[in-house]
Amino acid sequence: MKRTSHESADNLAVDRRSFLGTALGACAISPLGSWSMQLAASMSGSLTKEQRDSMTPSQVIDELKKGNERFRAGKMAARDYLAEKRSSAAGQYPAAVILGCVDSRVPAEIVFDVGIGDTFNGRVAGNVVNDDLLGSMEFACAVSGAKLVLVLGHTACGAIKGAIDDVVLGNLTGLLARIKPAIPETKFEGEKSSKNPAYVDAVARTNVKVSIENIRLRSPVLVDLEKKGSIQITGAMYNLANGVVDFVS
Repeated sequence: MKRTSHESADNLAVDRRSFLGTALGACAISPLGSWSMQLAASMSGSLTKEQRDSMTPSQVIDELKKGNERFRAGKMAARDYLAEKRSSAAGQYPAAVILGCVDSRVPAEIVFDVGIGDTFNGRVAGNVVNDDLLGSMEFACAVSGAKLVLVLGHTACGAIKGAIDDVVLGNLTGLLARIKPAIPETKFEGEKSSKNPAYVDAVARTNVKVSIENIRLRSPVLVDLEKKGSIQITGAMYNLANGVVDFVS
């Protein structure tokens, strides 16, 4: 069947880039109603303003989940990082800002299978909140238009263990103090020790929720955007053993 010039233009536009390896609005564009990973392999640029703005916060979360599924399946999208670099040099339109831990085993861009220009990424031990990170989140959402604030914790977190053990070490002492409120708030039956992996992970999950609470308490800018429905603030836990990202409320 012969394609119209309009259909050809639409297909070319989709081929250029789709957020996190999928095509937004695919059902309206593709006669098949879905896109294969072969389409993802054709990406040649960063997320555009039009693509980012067309998504709701919930859709951004869905795309992150799909990216994590690709990561776990070993079917990550083939990316042209040089093309992404070139296309984002004049401007960036990330869909999310992710506050993660400094842990080397939790690179958000990889575990969510995103490319250059897709997400803002802030990292600090224990994914705790401070003024500088709050300011960065406000810039990402209120100025740059990101749709999602995601606090990403993980299992077997060394910072959590340090807070449980009341470690004292230079500037680390003050950082761990930001984690400690999560300890008494954690409901757990069993040995409450840094040597108990289940307890460490329980505190880490609570710490994600505490960080979310701190964001809402300390940033009227983000709270206002959330009330308007412009953004969503949520959290997730990454499992080092199986690569699963579990979103938490």
